[in-house]
Amino acid sequence: MKRAARLLTLVLAAASASTASAATEESQAWITEQAAIRIDPDTVVTLDSSQRARADAGSGGEQFLARITIDHRIAPAMQVGGGFAYLKSEVDQELRLFQQLTLTKGIWTSRTRMEQRFFDNADEASWRLRQRVQAAVPVDRAKRWTVIAAAEIFFHLNRARASDRTGLATMRHQIGVRHPIAKAIDAQLLYMRQQNFRDGRPDAVSHIPWLTLSWRL
Repeated sequence: MKRAARLLTLVLAAASASTASAATEESQAWITEQAAIRIDPDTVVTLDSSQRARADAGSGGEQFLARITIDHRIAPAMQVGGGFAYLKSEVDQELRLFQQLTLTKGIWTSRTRMEQRFFDNADEASWRLRQRVQAAVPVDRAKRWTVIAAAEIFFHLNRARASDRTGLATMRHQIGVRHPIAKAIDAQLLYMRQQNFRDGRPDAVSHIPWLTLSWRL
């Protein structure tokens, strides 16, 4: 996982360097509810939904997401999976298929995800590659409080719509804490900085508090 650690460091440095070029900013608020259901010792099905309050009309307004993911462990530190998602905003709808590979090592988690996105206002699928690296560090002896730090980069592989940008399209950085609040239920509160890179106009930066409630079954 040394490569994952280096990637996280490089992405954080790149974000700091790119801040000066971002000229438009907005605030959002996200809430996610998810349930992880263990089907067998190696297979987990995760159901989640998100409500995203986005005041800037340029970002598409408020958004709702529903998703189902199946992950299967094929080695002690490796999972393969995939799933389906539905998103609706004030300006469009999206159906999304995705496949992913997740690697774990100590405090580190690396996830590589390939997505095929079908919009109601596009004639072909948009292909997107996402690479996420996360560190989860317990900060007390009982391991009830965990500090989360993560970075994720998004690459558009084609242009399904005129507004799409090929190459590096979005960068996310997150910092926050996770804590159990009931039996089998965790709460996670993060601050996320999201930067969307745009051709011919200033980048868009969003500042997002993100609350996630997770239920393990």
